[in-house]
Amino acid sequence: MFISIITDCQDGNAQIRQQTRYSVLFPGVPSSFAGAFSDIEAAGNLIDVLDASDDQEGIIAVNVAPRHGAARKWPNGTPFGYLWIGKILVVCTIDGEVLSLLKKFGLSDHVNVTDIRTVLAFGGYDQEIIDRAATSQFRSFDYLPRLARIVWDKKDVPSEKLMFTDIPDAALDVWRIDSFGNCKTTLLPEDIAFEEGAEREIILNGLAIKATCYKQLRTVPNYQTGLTMGSSGYGSKRFLELVVQGSSAAKHYNITQKDTFQIAK
Repeated sequence: MFISIITDCQDGNAQIRQQTRYSVLFPGVPSSFAGAFSDIEAAGNLIDVLDASDDQEGIIAVNVAPRHGAARKWPNGTPFGYLWIGKILVVCTIDGEVLSLLKKFGLSDHVNVTDIRTVLAFGGYDQEIIDRAATSQFRSFDYLPRLARIVWDKKDVPSEKLMFTDIPDAALDVWRIDSFGNCKTTLLPEDIAFEEGAEREIILNGLAIKATCYKQLRTVPNYQTGLTMGSSGYGSKRFLELVVQGSSAAKHYNITQKDTFQIAK
């Protein structure tokens, strides 16, 4: 069994508190941790962890819960939900693009949305803990691990089903820039009619970028721009990456994570 934590609450203090709580609730189960700066980065990491799991049992906790901007529509940040993908329990925030790539890959069709007070009462927690979790600014510590334990034990808890038809589609985003400056996009090969050696054009930050399609990074000529089938994805479906062979595509084209782009006709 494994526990993987993907969250925007990612400084050292937040990390050790979350991992300690999961260790207490799931004794002997190792946990891994990845910070995310946006909902789409969390979504991409979720796909990659599912892929890495080889369908073995485990828990993936995904949390991106800002309180500003559009998120102010919620009383105290986005609600949390859960869903099962085979033997893997995903507990997660539901707002934004967090679940958009699960939708794109067809890995689920709904999420079960929970109410903190209702679920913790159902799980037998006392009123002081319930009140603190419901009003906490750190619900990924005060609620999410407990939700995981309750659902893991009972398999189902009081909730309302939210169909993925009501979840936003994934935008055309750069969801991750790796350590080499390669830009992982939300594109799958079928999104651009990928064909080895064919040229495609994307518009990013007002700049038209022409890139040639290559199945493997090694076949991109030195210092040329390519769209390659990257390592990230699930099963046979792999995200396309914008690369510059021998250099950083991110630096070359001034790309940052969560930059959106268009595909030229």
